[in-house]
Amino acid sequence: MIDRIMLTTADPEDPGEIELEVGLRPKDFDSYIGQRRLKQNLRLAIAAAKKRSDPLDHILLYGPPGLGKTTMASVIANEMGAQIRITSGPAIERAGDLASLLTNLQDGDILFIDEIHRLHRVIEEVLYSAMEDFKLDIMLGKGPSARSLRLDLPKFTIIGATTRTGALAAPLRDRFGMIHRLEFYTASEIEQIIIRSAKILGVGIDKKAASILAQRARLTPRVANRLLKRVRDYADVNGDGIIDVELSSKALDLLEIDELGLDVSDRLLLSAVIDNYGGGPVGVETIAALMAEERTTIEDFIEPYLLQLGLLERTPRGRKATHKAYLHLGKKPAIPTTEHNTLL
Repeated sequence: MIDRIMLTTADPEDPGEIELEVGLRPKDFDSYIGQRRLKQNLRLAIAAAKKRSDPLDHILLYGPPGLGKTTMASVIANEMGAQIRITSGPAIERAGDLASLLTNLQDGDILFIDEIHRLHRVIEEVLYSAMEDFKLDIMLGKGPSARSLRLDLPKFTIIGATTRTGALAAPLRDRFGMIHRLEFYTASEIEQIIIRSAKILGVGIDKKAASILAQRARLTPRVANRLLKRVRDYADVNGDGIIDVELSSKALDLLEIDELGLDVSDRLLLSAVIDNYGGGPVGVETIAALMAEERTTIEDFIEPYLLQLGLLERTPRGRKATHKAYLHLGKKPAIPTTEHNTLL
C-alpha cells in the first residue's frame, strides 16, 4: 500500500536512472553539504591514518534512511584514495560469499556493507576475527574429517550502514572503532543541496522555489532530490522547464505533499490516532492494522519524521498525537478522556 517519495529507489533495470543517482552524489567533503561534526571527526581520522600509512578503523554509520550513509562511505573512500566495494547484509547469504569478498580485497580497500544489521549470525561470527585480527577462519569438510583453515587477509576497512543500530549484535558493534550517527539536515542545508542538484541536472530553479522544496523535503537529501526531479517533470510539461514558485507549489500539491512535508501516509497515521482513538495513546500494532502496513514500516519510515516535528509522541502506553498535530490537520483538540488500553 505504501507509496512514499522517501522510499523511491533507482530502478535496477534502468541504467540511466542509476547513473543519474550516482551523478548527484558528492565526491569529497568539500562538496558534501551538512553533517559538519561527522565530517570534522572523519577528516581527523583520515589525516591520522594517512600520516601513519594505516587503514582506517572500521566505521559504523547509522541513522534514518536517505541521510547519505552510502554517499558518505564513497566520500571516505575517495578521501582515502582507496577502492570501495559495495554490498548489503541480505546479499551475503553464506560464509563463502563473505570469504570471496574479503579475499579479493587489497590493502587499504574499503568494504561497504549496507543494512549490516541484516547479516546472518553465522556470517557475523566469521566477520569478528576478520575485523579484529585480519584473519579468516574457514571450515573445510563436514563431520569428523572437518578441519579449520585460517587465511591471512589484507588490512581493509569495513564501513557498515544501518537504520537500526539496536538490531546489531553487541560483539559486532563493539568491533567498530568509530560509530557515528547521521543527523537530519537543516532547511538551509537542504536548500543548498537542491540548488546543487539542480545545477548538475541542468535545471533552472529560483531561490524561493528551492526554499519551498526544502521546507517540504523532510530534512532528507534523498527526498529533496526526488522532489526536485518530480517538480522538474511538472515544469517541463506545464511550463518552460524553469522551476519557479508557482510551478513548484502546483507540483507539490499534485504529489499531495503539504507545507510540512507530510504525505498521504503521514496524515493517515495522525488521522487514525485522532479520529479513532481520541488522539491516543494507541499501540503501534493497532495503528499498523488500521493503515494496513507492517509495524516496521510504521516505526522505520513514517514515525521518525512525525516525532522530529513534534506531531507524534511515544508513551509507555502507545502513540499520542500532539496539540500541534490537531492544529496542522485542522481538527479540534479532544477533551481528555480515559486512555484506551491498547497493546503496544
